[in-house]
Amino acid sequence: MSSIKLKNDCIFYYGNPAGYVEKDIATVDCIFQNEEFKNWIYQRKLIPKWTQGVFERLSKGDTVHFNNEVLISLKSCRIWQLRTDVSPGCKFIGYEELKEAFGEPDKDNYRIVYDGEIGTNDLEEIYTKFNLDHPNGFMGHSLSISDVVELYDSTSHEFYYVDRFGFKEIDFEQKEQNQGMNMSI
Repeated sequence: MSSIKLKNDCIFYYGNPAGYVEKDIATVDCIFQNEEFKNWIYQRKLIPKWTQGVFERLSKGDTVHFNNEVLISLKSCRIWQLRTDVSPGCKFIGYEELKEAFGEPDKDNYRIVYDGEIGTNDLEEIYTKFNLDHPNGFMGHSLSISDVVELYDSTSHEFYYVDRFGFKEIDFEQKEQNQGMNMSI
């Protein structure tokens, strides 16, 4: 009898929800990383993706759900913060103020200070994490107003401006696309 079982795309290790399979990727909590698990993944010709917090999320049922074999997977996260050479008037202001005075947020004014996985798609949890418990690799100041949170996977990108109260979804890619359309010969 195997200690690792796959049921409805959820991987169980000795009865504990340890990860999930989506397409050809096995996303498994780092706490279960061992030779037995690696062999199991490679035997099934899956690509391992060792990720912190998967066991906790699956145990709580918060982010990844297995209802009628439907799987909602986590997205990766990028944190964008204004560059140091950007006008101080653009920094730490609400979305409507920024829009009135300077127009929509301009991707060229930002730099990426974090790119990775953080174990949640919940914006409030992300805000808390980047204020209280900065993940490894984070190279910015605590998350605050005028920053942009990007949630992405291989098929989509979502951008959220950190506003005075909550988040405002924005079209952060728009300027880049328009620039290409304005080219002349």
